[in-house]
Amino acid sequence: MMYTVYVLHSPVYDKIYIGYTGNLANRLLSHNELSTKGWTVRYRPWDLLHHEEYTSKAEAMKRERELKSAQGRVFIRGLLV
Repeated sequence: MMYTVYVLHSPVYDKIYIGYTGNLANRLLSHNELSTKGWTVRYRPWDLLHHEEYTSKAEAMKRERELKSAQGRVFIRGLLV
């Protein structure tokens, strides 16, 4: 199984969301349509800004933590320019 670390951007609210999943298509559907509660529901619609694939859950979780760091946020904001 492959794991995907993904970065979502809400252009309407200029918000960033970082997560990981084993099924990116279903997760995007959940963030944009299916979920009825949670933080991401408030800032819809979400665009997929960036994604990376990993072979293990541990690697994906490590990269997610890196992207949530100050340096990771600088990298992500750089993608928006």
